[in-house]
Amino acid sequence: MQVQLKVNGKSSTLDLAPNTLLVQVLREHLKLTGTHVGCDTAQCGACTVIMNGHAVKSCNMLAAQASGADITTIEGLAQPDGTMHPMQAAFKECHGLQCGFCTPGMVMSAIDLCQQHPKATESEIRELLEGNICRCTGYQNIVKAVQQGAAAMAA
Repeated sequence: MQVQLKVNGKSSTLDLAPNTLLVQVLREHLKLTGTHVGCDTAQCGACTVIMNGHAVKSCNMLAAQASGADITTIEGLAQPDGTMHPMQAAFKECHGLQCGFCTPGMVMSAIDLCQQHPKATESEIRELLEGNICRCTGYQNIVKAVQQGAAAMAA
């Protein structure tokens, strides 16, 4: 079947098997490997991307379900000159990562979180990031990064 996607501003038409997952398209067909596969069951959030303005877990979605969608992956956040998105910069500045495996999905979820809840409190941030698991940190620096990123996004 043919699936049309716009990923990071670039349109693609792909011939895919009906059971192809969106994460497979991103990683294997489009070679955008920043979207990680962690659990394959939509529990960890490592595969999170922004689709039509909202965070979605790409390991739990068929590519056909995303046909016609506008998708942003972690690779699509930075400006063409390399300037990081404010949330990426906040994660770097606040040391909101350790091994980095969860970071792309965490950043994508944090962007959606801040767009939906621009004045979220620390406890709300913790609750709203519940679908993203980090096995390395205690989340304190992640929460600080989201707060700093939210402020930068609002400015």
